[in-house]
Amino acid sequence: MRTVKIEKQVPIVGSYDVVVCGGGPAGFIAAITAAREGARTALIERYGFLGGMATAGYVSPISEFKFDDAIVIGGVPWEFIERLEAMDGAFVERDIGNIAFDPERYKLCAQRMVLEAGVTLYTNSYLTGCVCENNIIRQVIIENKNGAEAIESKVFIDATGDADLAYAAHVPMQPMNGESLQPLSTYFILQGVDTSSPMIQEAMHHNKQGKNCHCLPVREKLLEMMKTREMPNFGGPWFCTLLRDGAVTVNMTRTTANACDNRDYARAECQLREDVFTLADLLRQTFPEFKNARVASVAVQAGVRETRRIVGVHTVTGEEYVNAVHYEDSVSHGIHPIDIHSSKQSEQYTYFLKQPAYVPYRALIAPDYPNLLVAGRCLSADRQAFASLRVQGSCMDMGQAAGAAAAQCAASGNPVQKADVPELIAHLKALGARL
Repeated sequence: MRTVKIEKQVPIVGSYDVVVCGGGPAGFIAAITAAREGARTALIERYGFLGGMATAGYVSPISEFKFDDAIVIGGVPWEFIERLEAMDGAFVERDIGNIAFDPERYKLCAQRMVLEAGVTLYTNSYLTGCVCENNIIRQVIIENKNGAEAIESKVFIDATGDADLAYAAHVPMQPMNGESLQPLSTYFILQGVDTSSPMIQEAMHHNKQGKNCHCLPVREKLLEMMKTREMPNFGGPWFCTLLRDGAVTVNMTRTTANACDNRDYARAECQLREDVFTLADLLRQTFPEFKNARVASVAVQAGVRETRRIVGVHTVTGEEYVNAVHYEDSVSHGIHPIDIHSSKQSEQYTYFLKQPAYVPYRALIAPDYPNLLVAGRCLSADRQAFASLRVQGSCMDMGQAAGAAAAQCAASGNPVQKADVPELIAHLKALGARL
């Protein structure tokens, strides 16, 4: 491969106690938590809005906050849900606490809470690398309309979803086989749907403990049609209310791709966009509930289920997870089913938890990186445990833990491996975490 050599001086435009990379569910909660703890905090986000997969990917509902109708994920994440609900931007389903939401109000609520906490925002900024010496991250490098800029911090949190900062710092990663990765899905919004029909009413509310909430009548009909005609692969489908009559989000497209490979991701997103309109036409032509439906919006990016995960001090295993092992350093929860989608078929493997599971602090740190934490999809977990923990509610809970830990370590000067974990747990409980 031919190469070019580029050398340039990059200005350091900010110095902080905590810098969070990624403004999705894990990241913006981490930033709010760290800032409220008194840490000078900055948040870097590649889009001009917060929310990540919720708002750029339309991934809905936000799963899950309750188990048997009891709140399991509390503190700052639950405060966000309550504030969003008060803005008429969320609907909390009974029993399992899935959250249907309005993406635009979600953006606004997250923005308000981040700014109220005193976080400095670097939006429309793409993380391109870091300066790392002896495994200590000194600065992250971002690119935006100002050009290349550097931001330094005492502690960094990688909440990019794809472990972009950890990868740039050469943190070891869990094995990742592109052929077996869970598929990408591009969500879309349909308007003109008969949301008063019993079938759609049943499908767009995700409140069944221990049951899949996909729309079985539509699924069975489409699977039958696949036997006699060529049509895109699909999952579910899952429909979710957008809190207004006639509109639903649709989760049904899927394709194999590695979202950390630019060319593969571009190919997949083009294919998924074609599939959105093909599948929307099939729904309109086949089911009376969709006869007047039209595609109102397609997600800004394809939803990513699985990419890089760090090798942490501890890797959460599926066996530990389903048995709800409580670690001495448990700092957050997971309650979503273990949910592994097939890239090449319409199937998924689902295992419903019998009780809430836990995430240890050690899964949010790497052994030899003294000022790096991760939160969200880049945690250290095997494929089975990860297939539950990848969802938004769990990511928010990890973000809260990482934000509080980062603020503590920034104030004490301790490496993240030497955090005062009993104090951290006590403090998380005081914030409202259910540990």
